[in-house]
Amino acid sequence: MAKVISIGNQSFESIREKDNFYIDKTNFIREWWDNDDTVTLITRPRRFGKTLNMSMLECFFSNKYKDRGDLFEGLEIWNDEKYRKLQGTYPVIFLSFASIKGNTFELAKNQIYEKIAELYENNRFLLESDCMSDTEKAKYRSFLENPIDKDVSFALNSLSKYLSSYFGKNVIILLDEYDTPMQEAYVNGYWEELVAFTRSLFNATFKTNPYLERAIMTGITRVSKESIFSDLNNLVVVTTTSNQYETAFGFTEEEVFNSLDEQGLSDKKDIVKTWYDGFTFGDKKDIYNPWSIINFLKFKSLKTYWADSSSNGLINSLVQKGSPYIKTMIENLISGEKINVIVDEQIVFSELDYSEDAVWSLMLASGYLKVVSSEELNLIRESDNEYELALTNREILFMFRKMILRWFSPAKHETNEFIRALISSDIESMNEYMNDVALNTFSSFDSGKHNSERKAPENFFHGFVLGLIVDQTENYIITSNRESGYGRYDIMLEPIDKTNEKLPGIVIEFKVINPRKENSLEETVAAALKQIEEKNYNAELIKRGVKEENIHHYGFAFRGKEVCKGMKLQLRSDHGSQYDSADFMNEMKFLGLEVSKAFVRSPQCNGIIERFHRTLEEQVLQTETFSSFEEAYNSINQFINDYNTDWIFHRLEYCSPVEYREKYAESQRKENDDIPSGNKDPEVQLVLISSGSMPRRNEIALQSMIKGAITYSNTPSINPSV
Repeated sequence: MAKVISIGNQSFESIREKDNFYIDKTNFIREWWDNDDTVTLITRPRRFGKTLNMSMLECFFSNKYKDRGDLFEGLEIWNDEKYRKLQGTYPVIFLSFASIKGNTFELAKNQIYEKIAELYENNRFLLESDCMSDTEKAKYRSFLENPIDKDVSFALNSLSKYLSSYFGKNVIILLDEYDTPMQEAYVNGYWEELVAFTRSLFNATFKTNPYLERAIMTGITRVSKESIFSDLNNLVVVTTTSNQYETAFGFTEEEVFNSLDEQGLSDKKDIVKTWYDGFTFGDKKDIYNPWSIINFLKFKSLKTYWADSSSNGLINSLVQKGSPYIKTMIENLISGEKINVIVDEQIVFSELDYSEDAVWSLMLASGYLKVVSSEELNLIRESDNEYELALTNREILFMFRKMILRWFSPAKHETNEFIRALISSDIESMNEYMNDVALNTFSSFDSGKHNSERKAPENFFHGFVLGLIVDQTENYIITSNRESGYGRYDIMLEPIDKTNEKLPGIVIEFKVINPRKENSLEETVAAALKQIEEKNYNAELIKRGVKEENIHHYGFAFRGKEVCKGMKLQLRSDHGSQYDSADFMNEMKFLGLEVSKAFVRSPQCNGIIERFHRTLEEQVLQTETFSSFEEAYNSINQFINDYNTDWIFHRLEYCSPVEYREKYAESQRKENDDIPSGNKDPEVQLVLISSGSMPRRNEIALQSMIKGAITYSNTPSINPSV
């Protein structure tokens, strides 16, 4: 009879007492103990049985489970007399950092304090013994009363001493999910503070602890030795590429197939293999994701169980805001290709924003990628390996597809309509919808801290390619940045069905407007289309059987916002309801303006506007008499126009705004001479597709909408404008 499958139960004691479904991993006990390593760090992806194995170790070694050999009867370890005698003979300290997820350093530190305080509470019986001095008992009680105010660095060291004195044996320490606080610290910006605190705690617990017999730490990542393990020269690190403990975490293919037989699912072996196989630990291939297998055995349906069990927030952010290179690699992976990258398994979280190697390392450690092959590159860096990597399995492929589609969810309708227009060659609709897609999703692909100004259009382009790939997989083979003819095209859509004339072959070229060569987006589009022709990008499609007459060319032009020293043009307003409306905000996005609200009852924070109002009052309202609102409106508008074009300003080197803007534009053009082609114009304002003209906005409505609002530049030397 098939055993009951308990989802989410990580207690070895509970599973064995209830005789629930369990795959025997007790050989891990023998393997670890026989290796005789003082401190061992084992990294495995989440939900791969780390916590259950740590619970198993506690039940086996802890003297709290003395005479509980029944928990191990029928399991492999119990066949060895040597280990029967070892069961229940050591004091064990077992704690988990899985729940340490504070969004500030103080909160995370206090959560660690409370975890250690729980251990002290659970061992309160020590206070009734003679193994501690009065001073030690007073210190123990003080820590119980208010652990947050105490120095916790030596708390586990001290507890080890007390337990060792009481039981006459050194302790075994089990620390599960040691790196969860590290990841939270990186995400929430308190990495350095937590590293210093953790380094001190780990040094006292695992290095300078004379009462330590053995220790195991588990986690997802191998945090760099320089970060928190700098003092631990007794640490043995076992990563996913190590040969130790290959089958202790995760299920082997034999274990999975036997389980399918027991549950009456023998006919599902092939499809289960496609979905959930693919993990490789050391030299052992065909390791299955246990969380997905257990859920499949229980619910008997194929779903992304493991991928959906976490938000995957960090991976999502690193890919979404990553460099064009990273996005290109993800494109290749989703298309079923392999990538060759340098991987350093020592994760330095502080490098994730700018180190592409660190990103691949994290994705490998997290289980999203698998090692196909590796080659040591001693000539580059002795410690690094070059790995050939691929997506782990179909479950991970579907996870990435869903993740990428979520990027475009704010513009889902527009994206769908754009793709329809693209395939049907509806230029007018393409122009309309592409602008909406860009406005709603562009900020999602901004790389943020590093090179965002120059790389933003390229980031958008590669994010857009990823969206096409995951959305049109059934109709097209989509590639980017590949050779064809005499150059490299940006995007190529090759129809799977070459006989279907409703599915044309498509070549797309993206260009950023070059103000030194082009005066308009239309000219930039023309340059993109000319490049497609001159470089003969059709060659690859024709070679693959697409008729030349059924190949469409599209040019995309990006127009940059005027930005000086990384500052954006802002629109300053009061708190009128019209400035909170959806229509107004959409127009501001379209114009590339940021919205800045004046502080209530704080006119001093809005000096530029207030000073202009004074000038307007002195030059117009106090010098003229108006017989009608229309007359006043026209007079004010005329002054605003003069102010922003012909007015001479001291701070503009006695130039008018028009003259100064010309000088400023000329200086920018000279500066751009040193910037490689394709990296100019920092950010996307709008996109123009093909040679069709952009639909004109309702300018009258727009003027009415922004009437009364004051815009100004953050650039100190540029004049405020109304």
